[in-house]
Amino acid sequence: MPNLPPIPDARRQSEPRKGRGTTTRILHRFEPTMREAVEHELVDEGEAEAGGEHLASGPRTQVTPEQARSILSRNDSPDIPFTWSINPYRGCEHGCIYCYARPTHSYLNLSPGLDFETRLVAKVNAAALLRHELARAGHEPSPINIGSATDAYQPVEREWRITRGVLEVLHACQHPYTIVTKSSAVERDLDILSVAGARRQAYVMVSVTTLDSGLSRRLEPRAAAPLRRLQTVQRLAQAGVPVGVNVAPIIPFLNEPEIEQIIEAAAQAGAQAIHYTVVRLPWEVKPLFEEWLMHHVPDRAARIMARVRELRGGKDYDADFSLRMKGEGVWAQLIAQRVRKAAARHGLGRRAPELDSSQFDRCALHLDDGPQMGLFTG
Repeated sequence: MPNLPPIPDARRQSEPRKGRGTTTRILHRFEPTMREAVEHELVDEGEAEAGGEHLASGPRTQVTPEQARSILSRNDSPDIPFTWSINPYRGCEHGCIYCYARPTHSYLNLSPGLDFETRLVAKVNAAALLRHELARAGHEPSPINIGSATDAYQPVEREWRITRGVLEVLHACQHPYTIVTKSSAVERDLDILSVAGARRQAYVMVSVTTLDSGLSRRLEPRAAAPLRRLQTVQRLAQAGVPVGVNVAPIIPFLNEPEIEQIIEAAAQAGAQAIHYTVVRLPWEVKPLFEEWLMHHVPDRAARIMARVRELRGGKDYDADFSLRMKGEGVWAQLIAQRVRKAAARHGLGRRAPELDSSQFDRCALHLDDGPQMGLFTG
């Protein structure tokens, strides 16, 4: 486990703060004792650039370097279309209030609330570990997903460049991969992505939750603005990188009315496929999301939560693999129908392209000098 700095005293902040998804340091489910809520200092960084805007950021973002023991995570969930995933960071500065990965911070004895977006861990040896793990004789190449539980292009990647190192290893051995991101920073790596795209070894999914920049600033405060994400889709497509748009998560009565408009905008930007999920609220995400609703859309909060429960068979969340991504019941069926019809109307597919694993070159990982990390700049 990384050597994290001491946790500040727990404090429930009742008011939202610009540039953060939540100011609540909610206790996590493994908390052995209750902490007394006392005042603590919120350090203001001044202005931090996010989504093309300058935000008063509130609590300082802290990044702790970690020497990870492994980097490839195996997926056994039948509803996820990849076997291997890489998450270069723990936590995510984008601060999306609905993020299903927030509860993972509990395993670090940190809060899934404010800590998840301000107390990050950087896996500084990710590229070296990946090179070692891919070089093993038993590794069977199949597309590796980058960013399933943290955005690999969150703002701190500009400084730490861990994702860049991972891509350079994958490029050197011609291993296929997919990326999911809300960040325009993925454009920095077009030099690698365009080559991998031509080889049918890369696919990028850009998540577009809403076209409303005001809603986006509140819902996912440090992610790129919606129009900027669509511009990223366009630039990826123009560079020959297969790109899809992930309409996710769909939240009833919040961004759900925009489904058709988002899909139309994705098609105009050059996306070739549409994916979607409905909002899911596991563990500590539910109280954080409900608090956000009461702060930002109090007139719709009860209605939104009632529809979320209808999508989950009357529960706040259902972890069943066959239901957790899409929900169940008449409303889930209606959402699926709307997505399907809108995608068809604009000639968009519903599946990721098949990537080529046959060119994987294990020998490239055994070179004395390792992958040519200086080959690319960007």
